[in-house]
Amino acid sequence: MLILNLPYFILCVRYGSVEELKDLVKKFHEVGIRVLGDAVLNHRCAHYQNVNGIWNIFGGHLSWDDRAIVCDDPHFQGRGNKSSGDSFHAAPNIDHSQEFVRKDLKDWLCWLRKEVGYDGWRLDFVRGFWGGYVKDYMEASEPYFAVGEYWDSLSYEYGEMEYNQDAHRQRLLIGLMIQLELLVPSMSLQKESFTQLCKSVSTGACLMRKENHLEYLGGGHLVRCIIIENHDTGSTQGHWRFPSSKEMQGYAYILTHPGTPAVFYDHIFSRYKQEIAKLISLRCKCKIHCRSTVKITKAERDVYAAIIDEKVAVKIGPGHYEPSNGPKKWILAAEGQDYKVWEAS
Repeated sequence: MLILNLPYFILCVRYGSVEELKDLVKKFHEVGIRVLGDAVLNHRCAHYQNVNGIWNIFGGHLSWDDRAIVCDDPHFQGRGNKSSGDSFHAAPNIDHSQEFVRKDLKDWLCWLRKEVGYDGWRLDFVRGFWGGYVKDYMEASEPYFAVGEYWDSLSYEYGEMEYNQDAHRQRLLIGLMIQLELLVPSMSLQKESFTQLCKSVSTGACLMRKENHLEYLGGGHLVRCIIIENHDTGSTQGHWRFPSSKEMQGYAYILTHPGTPAVFYDHIFSRYKQEIAKLISLRCKCKIHCRSTVKITKAERDVYAAIIDEKVAVKIGPGHYEPSNGPKKWILAAEGQDYKVWEAS
């Protein structure tokens, strides 16, 4: 993770030195694991105050002045152009229309790729700046894989998630098109829908509507990362936690269905470690991928069931379901609280 208040090019933190980081990345590469850097390009903490006492002067290798901050950021007296996206109020919002800013950030990303060995990026708050700038950064740094955090809330009425989420999906589709398909949008609907569905007993009924199915959540399973928790929603921040004790129902879904699933680091080292590992192993063995097909076989108030690629069957919820044996024989491959997964033999 590239923490927003560190000077660029300075990677020595209390977790370790830059040499230790390089060694860690190398060890991941030796076992076939790609490594993404968490690049915060939308905003940056300043190092010095201006004459008015406002923190808007940057130090370190990229020693920008207040021209690097958008002029419509209400807190930091920027002298740049207007923002091309939404504001993030915790730190000065960077003006990516400035050529010197883009040049410096491209140099930095290329340095991280070549010097440290990062394979790609998780770009923070991509809704804060125009997708054309994202395109510029991606073409310069040539990542193996990149995912953009494009967070957008669902629609609610009286504290409950509304059935119709078309407006939310439309915003995500627009965000996806703006990013010129160079990023995989990490969209909020997966996390938020799972959270709401797992709070409800109407899991099957909600998932039965095709627009609530992952293939349609936000505009296409081919170009999305799917999460149930991340460092903002869970862990020590806990802004929007997944329902406690129902995490494995979420993983039973995202690890058997199309898309690019992401497992939360905290969960890997939790009591769910073995269950998650078993589901990952099954996904890899059966070669489930972003273009896999889904056939929903049951959707009722207390159960959702589907068959994926005719290789894997999954049941989520307390209700009863078992896939019918016929030409294929189904063998139970994984199970836990309110979920079961079968493999075709």
